[in-house]
Amino acid sequence: MKRYLVTAFAACLLAVPALAQSQQYPTKAVKVIVTTVPGPLDTFARMIVDKIAVSLKQPFIIENKPGAGGNIGAELVAKSPADGYTLLFAIDTTFTVNPAVYKTLPFDPVKDFATISVPVTYGQLLAVHPSVPAKSVAELVALAKQKNLTYASGGNGSPSHLSSAYFLSTAGINMTHIPYKGTGQSVIDVVAGQVDTIFAVVTGVLPQVKGGKLRALAISSAKRSALAPDVPTIAESGYPGFDVSFAYAFMAPAGTPEEIVQLLSREVQRALAQPECAGEEPDLRLRYDGLDPKQSAAWLKENRERWTGVVQRAGITAN
Repeated sequence: MKRYLVTAFAACLLAVPALAQSQQYPTKAVKVIVTTVPGPLDTFARMIVDKIAVSLKQPFIIENKPGAGGNIGAELVAKSPADGYTLLFAIDTTFTVNPAVYKTLPFDPVKDFATISVPVTYGQLLAVHPSVPAKSVAELVALAKQKNLTYASGGNGSPSHLSSAYFLSTAGINMTHIPYKGTGQSVIDVVAGQVDTIFAVVTGVLPQVKGGKLRALAISSAKRSALAPDVPTIAESGYPGFDVSFAYAFMAPAGTPEEIVQLLSREVQRALAQPECAGEEPDLRLRYDGLDPKQSAAWLKENRERWTGVVQRAGITAN
């Protein structure tokens, strides 16, 4: 009994410094790894962490570590000390899709991370080159049954590829996949008429749609986009229940004190609630969900299970 009491007392003493550290957090600069080059995710991450830095009175410094579908940046964070001073902003596919499309990963997407928040979700826009004689989803499906059409994506396992694969499976049609190393060039080639169709982030193709270089057919998410309110959803276009959305995920290494995870989650909520948050980057027009750690982890789990099935049926593998 005495030995048990001594052991328990020693454990409590060891826990005191960690508890004190988490209560004082942060006491120095925090590094935030972003898994893409400057773009929508980077812009959003900077907008949020700048507000957190002001609130917590310590610098939050962004470092871009793109590559391998987010795996490079995720590995770096997974192997960092679990003290709250190295965090991760990634596209959710790093945790929901990569486990299925990569034969091996340098990290465990579940065991190696503590989920802080899935702050936003977003859909994609289905567009075609004007030479494609389809002005609706129904007409595109009918055309695809008559002739071989092509679709572009930002690469195997990318959101644009997954959206297309899910749509083709749902509609019961086939198209030839033309993968690119990034969304930018894929959009350029669809605009040039070298590829027939594409799913892309709304902001990535809307200028071309407005300029008459592409024709918008539908939005992949359950709700219409605020940027293109006249464009129907795929669900409204004859496929009830169709909802393909992606998200940004804010993560920490597994083992990060729960007090720090909860604090950062509350700070994300606080940042999203500020009136100027959406106004700073109106072109983003993302859906601000601001899910808490438990809800966010559940969202990632649900979508990981969903995309695993899609990837297996479509035979998708990473480049």
